[in-house]
Amino acid sequence: MDITSIVGIVLGLTAVVGGALLEGLHLSAITQPTAAIIVLGGTIGATTLSFPLRVILGAGKAFAKAFLEPKTKNASVISEIITYANKARKDGLISLESMIPTASDPFLKKAMSLAVDGTDPKVLRETMEIELAQQDETGEREAKVFETAGGFSPTIGIIGAVLGLIHVMQNLNDPSKLGEGIAVAFVATVYGVGSANLIFLPIGSKLKMKHKISMTAKEMMLEGVIGMLEGVNPRIIEEKLKGYLHESEKKSASGDKGAVEKEKIAA
Repeated sequence: MDITSIVGIVLGLTAVVGGALLEGLHLSAITQPTAAIIVLGGTIGATTLSFPLRVILGAGKAFAKAFLEPKTKNASVISEIITYANKARKDGLISLESMIPTASDPFLKKAMSLAVDGTDPKVLRETMEIELAQQDETGEREAKVFETAGGFSPTIGIIGAVLGLIHVMQNLNDPSKLGEGIAVAFVATVYGVGSANLIFLPIGSKLKMKHKISMTAKEMMLEGVIGMLEGVNPRIIEEKLKGYLHESEKKSASGDKGAVEKEKIAA
């Protein structure tokens, strides 16, 4: 699990609700089903209208990514690439054919397949960059869905507030209904602004960041495979790929390399 996502959303909601309770506000005062239906239903409807179905479905699947750590670490990508590079340098590029099914990422599998087939490095780069651009656009759209929802929800909250006030104006002669209408008006605004700033926009930002990390990993895979295809020394490939890493990740990469060397010695 991504601890920052879990802590962030729990802390944010707890701070808002807890602060309200400390002020003596009853929890029932901010649990208005009518306001929730207006804000969440309206936001989902407007967002769905803004994107094709495949993008909406993709965003729904991507929601879990905001709360999960990436399966592939950039430091481990380097270790994997160097393992393949050493194998190719020792036994030839064709020896990697049996290792392709065990590659950690479909993008890497495709790049290695093209390399083993003897594809020209320039053609391989052009082919994989087209796929890279497509995956980049897909990831950006998924994050954009949540950012768009974050833009709609405060406005839908205002619509809910106006509807609540209209209900109040229609029942000025019946004091028993005034409280309910005013509550819906104010709570709808809270739901709209709160869901935008505590849920939709933060999730959009987190997905963008994780997508960027994922794209960096794929760029590293592409550079590593092209390096193998061009016969570059594995040590040079490693140093080149480390340029993509932050300092903390470089230490992790060194640790992964040490583990790989120990496995080779044991073997």
